[in-house]
Amino acid sequence: MFLWKTWKTLSDAGVMGINRRNADYVLKYNKRNLYPIVDDKILTKERAIAVGIDVPELYGVIETEKDIDLFDAIVEKHRDFVIKPAQGAGGDGIIVIADRFEGMFKTVSGKIISRDEIGHHISSILSGLYSLGGHRDRVLIEYRVSPDPLFKSISYEGVPDIRIILLMGYPVMGMVRLPTRQSGGKANLHQGAIGVGVDLATGQTLKGTWLNKKIAKHPDTTNQVDGVQLPDWDGFMNLAASCYELSGLGYIGVDLVLDEEKGPLILELNARPGLNIQIANDAGLTARCHMVERHLAALKKTGRTESVADRVAYAQKHFGQPVSRTEKPAEEPGTAA
Repeated sequence: MFLWKTWKTLSDAGVMGINRRNADYVLKYNKRNLYPIVDDKILTKERAIAVGIDVPELYGVIETEKDIDLFDAIVEKHRDFVIKPAQGAGGDGIIVIADRFEGMFKTVSGKIISRDEIGHHISSILSGLYSLGGHRDRVLIEYRVSPDPLFKSISYEGVPDIRIILLMGYPVMGMVRLPTRQSGGKANLHQGAIGVGVDLATGQTLKGTWLNKKIAKHPDTTNQVDGVQLPDWDGFMNLAASCYELSGLGYIGVDLVLDEEKGPLILELNARPGLNIQIANDAGLTARCHMVERHLAALKKTGRTESVADRVAYAQKHFGQPVSRTEKPAEEPGTAA
């Protein structure tokens, strides 16, 4: 009885569970043949570059054991870079090199590793050790993002990122993921990073969630995580919304970063985005997704479609604050005001 009441309370609040996410959104809006576009980071990056979407620069790709010999030439002109599996998940298998030291390499955490150790790690990636399903993988070596100084007071090492969930190209919810000491400097909630909700209308941060508990301060810096204004928020929103056309998938999570010099960049896409974002925003995804679906149905009746800018404007108008389960848009296309 208690579990039933709990589920009923969450459902009435518009909170989306994993079964609803999978059945009503992932399976309904994401065609299986398009999954490789988001599951393979190299394919994502290549498609983004082709259509002019900003991503971290790709320095090189290693596809076979023999190609490991190309590593030195790929990184020759770069003191810092990132090594990652093309089909990895959760940040596993990623090495971030921050500098060189006496013919060796220094990671962002200060650990010194040799060229042989890097070669062994690349070999492990190729074997599928970190890939989805354990399949053979490829290795990409890319530009290392330098986080905007804005994040220094509310993040521990690593690179904070911004996750925006889209339904048919409409942003429905966003959060900032902040690395902690516990997460090892990774922006991964399951490893101990903080998720902080973001007001889609303004780009200002809300309260945070850490290990499934609501928090107001970063555990390492002790600074407030709410009330922080993210710069160029419209840029983030438009970049995220454009990933619908990039991927063809209707329900995705878009991960972006804010580079100190290059501004907003697309990091990767996720066809099965997690649900902790609801805790960070103190709001449910279901109500917002239902609003978008009603809006799309009304557009279809009039034979209209909306541009990236239109979709962002709709999201900022309706999702600036938590939306109740029964709330409807003030005006649907083709209806009287």
